[in-house]
Parts: sequence; C-alpha cells; structure tokens
Amino acid sequence: MDVFVYGTLTDPARAKAVLDDFTYRAPAVLDGLHRVDGEYPTLAPGGSVGGRVLRTDDRAALDRYEGVESGLYVRVTVPLADGDGDETPSDSDRPVETYVGDPQRLDAPVEWPGEGPFAERVRSYVAGDVTVTLG
Repeated sequence: MDVFVYGTLTDPARAKAVLDDFTYRAPAVLDGLHRVDGEYPTLAPGGSVGGRVLRTDDRAALDRYEGVESGLYVRVTVPLADGDGDETPSDSDRPVETYVGDPQRLDAPVEWPGEGPFAERVRSYVAGDVTVTLG
C-alpha cells in the first residue's frame, strides 16, 4: 500500500520503529488538505501539505500506530494525480491512503464540514477535490 505521510512517519527512524519493511516512494504534495498541529499532527480542509509517499505491505501496523481502531485517526483513500492535477491512469490501481486525526481528541483547531460521525465527514470531503501529486 502507498501512504501519504506528513508527520512523524516522514522520519525514517520512526517509520523503521513502526514497520518491518517499507520504502519511501517519493516526496509528494497533498492538495485539498493542510496540516494542523495538535497533540499530534492532523489534516484540515483546504490548502495543501508536503510530505512523502511511503510504501509498505503492513497496513495493520500502520493502523495500530495511528490508533484507527480507537478512532484517533481514520484512514482514507486519495487519488494519485499527475503534475497537472489529473488522476494518473497507470497508478489508478494503486491509490494512496493517508491518516486524518480526530481534531477533538488531538486538541487541534479544525472544523470538518457536514454532519454525522467524524470518519464519514472526512471521507465525504476527501471524495471531492483532494489528490496526491508525486514530486
């Protein structure tokens, strides 16, 4: 799986502590969301953020690290775009995922549009104009 990372997992030493096997595919930019710092970094609607695309087969280890089961972070799928912002057909079979932290639990000043549970609001927003561009 390819994962856009924008916080602690951009550091190779931290990634190695979490994952047995990984590589960094490339630097990247996530458009449509920006980083906000709380107890841990999270993402908020609008803007963009730089990071890296990490490749690993250990989704379970990442989910544990990010606290997905407890609802601390939600994992969402984001399309990979070419340099012009268009989805890249050759990579359409390998989407990029990223983790978005619950701002209330992270004490981060973020408002997500819509109603309903946090994960549903994030997924709904990300399904719009959010993309990852390798760079």
